[in-house]
Amino acid sequence: MTRAETRPLTFRQALLAMLGVSLVLMLSALDQTVIGNALPTIVSELNGFDLYAWVATGYLLTSIVTIPIFGRLGDYYGRKPFVIAATLIFIFASVLCALANGMVALVVGRALQGIGGGMLVGTAFACVPELFPDTRQRLRWQIMLSALFSVVNAIGPGLGGFMTAHFGWRSVFWLNLPLGALALYFAWRHLPWYRPAATGAIRMDWTGAALIALGLGALQLFVEWLGHSSVAVCTALGVISLAAFTALWFQERRSAAPLLPGPLFADQSMRVLFILALLAGAVMFTLLFYLPLLLQGGYGYSPQQAGVLITPLALSITLGAIVNSRIMTRLRNPNRLPQAGFATLGCACLGLALVGPCAGFNTLLGLILLAGLGLGFIFLNLSVFTQTLVQRQYLGIATALQQSLRLVGGLLGTACMGALVNVLYAWHLGRLLTEAGQTQALALLSDPQVLSQGATLSPALLTLGRSALVEAMSMGLATCAVLTLMALWVLRRLPTVQLMPAPGQAAGHKS
Repeated sequence: MTRAETRPLTFRQALLAMLGVSLVLMLSALDQTVIGNALPTIVSELNGFDLYAWVATGYLLTSIVTIPIFGRLGDYYGRKPFVIAATLIFIFASVLCALANGMVALVVGRALQGIGGGMLVGTAFACVPELFPDTRQRLRWQIMLSALFSVVNAIGPGLGGFMTAHFGWRSVFWLNLPLGALALYFAWRHLPWYRPAATGAIRMDWTGAALIALGLGALQLFVEWLGHSSVAVCTALGVISLAAFTALWFQERRSAAPLLPGPLFADQSMRVLFILALLAGAVMFTLLFYLPLLLQGGYGYSPQQAGVLITPLALSITLGAIVNSRIMTRLRNPNRLPQAGFATLGCACLGLALVGPCAGFNTLLGLILLAGLGLGFIFLNLSVFTQTLVQRQYLGIATALQQSLRLVGGLLGTACMGALVNVLYAWHLGRLLTEAGQTQALALLSDPQVLSQGATLSPALLTLGRSALVEAMSMGLATCAVLTLMALWVLRRLPTVQLMPAPGQAAGHKS
């Protein structure tokens, strides 16, 4: 059925349809982050610290490419078929990850999960404006869905740590089978299928998609291998990435159906919101994937104890999102909310960078709570602001790009953090061992994953290794604080957003 042929949904129909959308998005949101707290255990068992970042970024890279593709295909065929197909792909990929017997197999499984996750994000978020054409009703559901996505994103690491400690890391992936089956049922049974009234010739920018994948993949390898591979290899990767992005710029200017529509990026407000998504994603995914390594390897906590520390991140994101959703439509200037969020997040990152290796449990808990509170005031607003300000014909692709750029930020942030940790850990470790006259232990401690197996090391060596890791990660956390300052500076260029329009007016910039 087409949108014009349908009557407004009853409350029950809307609730069941949104339950289906929420469940499938929960799968994607959860698996973006649930692996974080299990990663130290996984790399220890599978012997693959060199692929530590790829377990996260393999998922993000494929998601980034598929989100805009299926956002566009949904415009041609309707969203429901892709929601169903994505859920099936996600379930199959989760089985592959659960059965993986090596890091390469796990990375491949995660990349396939990313394809399913990208399909889900690219289509499910765009279901909301189709289900609720009324601005006020749509805004309420957008707030709820965006808050849920952010909260489940944050629950992931804590849940991953709990399940890893009690049932083993493979249970993190087996969990997706019952969740996926439930999501599949509700999406199949209750999500309406709105077919476009007239699609015309189907045009897809496959060249643009390939260039995005090539550019981001080469850039990620360049960042990760910088300082670990030959100058020639790193230079070649840098040139490939630059050439791919240059070709992408020309391709999108001449494509009849570009993945990155020019008018979107010509709008200053959209550019600001996209840059903010990039910066916020870099900080959030760096925290979610590397705080477990810091807590387990640097401070010596078990996966379960690290989960206890990470779980409050989800609780404070929930609190922030709830408070945000209650007051955002009542403020004269809702831009103050993401400003407060970035400022709070920056203070938390700076605090985590400065506390040092002797920080106590309560200090770390307080800073993690503060970081979550800041995140709760960021992503919900970025999604709602984007859907409020964008022109109607670009609603689907703008929503998809907002999610994609969050993942691009996460991809680059985690890759840069991995490179920093590798280089700075080796430097600090060499310095500390030299000062202690223990240079013979350098080879033993060269891989940070041994720090989570403290029983195999002497207390003196363990203390030195953990101090080196904490000092190395402090630089990355300080960089996250700098990114939040950049976000605050960029946010100043966003005109005041009017979320709830006056009767007869469209939502958008305040006049």
